[in-house]
Amino acid sequence: MENLAAKAAFSRKLLEWYRASRRDLPWRRTRDPYHIWVSEIMLQQTRVETVIPYYERFMKRFPTPEALAAAPEEEVLKLWEGLGYYSRARNLHSAVREVCERYGGVVPDTREAIRSLKGVGDYTAGAILSIAYGKPEPAVDGNVMRVLSRCFLIADDIAKAGTRARMEELVRAMMPPDAAGDFTQALMELGATVCTPRAPRCGGCPVAEECAAHRQGIETELPVKSKAKPPRPEYRAAAVVRDRAGRILVRRRPDSGLLAGMWEIPHIWLDEEQREMADDGKMAFMRDALANEGIPARPLGRFGREEHVFSHIHWHMDVFEFAADGDFARGAPLPDRYRALEGQDGMDGLTFPNIFLRILRNVFGRHPPA
Repeated sequence: MENLAAKAAFSRKLLEWYRASRRDLPWRRTRDPYHIWVSEIMLQQTRVETVIPYYERFMKRFPTPEALAAAPEEEVLKLWEGLGYYSRARNLHSAVREVCERYGGVVPDTREAIRSLKGVGDYTAGAILSIAYGKPEPAVDGNVMRVLSRCFLIADDIAKAGTRARMEELVRAMMPPDAAGDFTQALMELGATVCTPRAPRCGGCPVAEECAAHRQGIETELPVKSKAKPPRPEYRAAAVVRDRAGRILVRRRPDSGLLAGMWEIPHIWLDEEQREMADDGKMAFMRDALANEGIPARPLGRFGREEHVFSHIHWHMDVFEFAADGDFARGAPLPDRYRALEGQDGMDGLTFPNIFLRILRNVFGRHPPA
């Protein structure tokens, strides 16, 4: 596969297959660099099937860079709600504002300029430049590295920067100058639909004859990737605090740090000793924490358990029900950052991380407000 003829055959067959078999995805119906950019940010660590409705809603509301730049962050995050990895949305919002201020709303068409935008790495830059602008710039992500590792028998650790650089040069050498966008998407498509991680469909692969790993029967052994450090576990107790009318208490997170500015149900971190306690002990700690914030409430019992894995943290959350002392609508004003929700409609305009979305939807499903 290292000779020029083999590389040319790989490129030709891959392009022929892509043009005949590609999926009809909404971001493939345009060459608008802004639209391509939004799709690539959404697709990071997220399945295509999940992204499609989010992309369509987002582009309907923010069809141009100017529309997104003018929107408040809260509205952007609300449309992103459920996709997770919210720093992607914040970075995109910030970068689009920079594009409007510095480039008149036109996404730049050079690697140096586009790479300088917040949240735009080498892969995203290459995807926008090749797909939207037709420039022979490589976009090498996990799918592409898997294809190249197998077809070219590259056994180097793909977690290393040097391996990625080698693969970028390989893609650049094979990329047809008049079909850069199609070639980029063809590599992505092959990795996503045929050359899959655990059970590659080699029988339906357009470049099986060119694949060195397939010829040797070792396709499932590649790529080689060193294991990432697992996310550290954190244990928490959360309180579903309800008043007599069924209103639920929520609070806004700090303006910086993890999930900045988003909404949640009140919860506390449990140390090693506390997380081993029975439910009564955990509820007592949660009751005291609420009281310290000016919210007297009586524990009722366990509501359930939820987990959520971030890139570096794994939350284990015990959820308990509490009865508020009084009525949120008639009592003393709630402390700063707190609000009472009257049913799921009250969640409109507030952005919740996925773990709290699941809890609240379960709460309102079980106990509709009076």
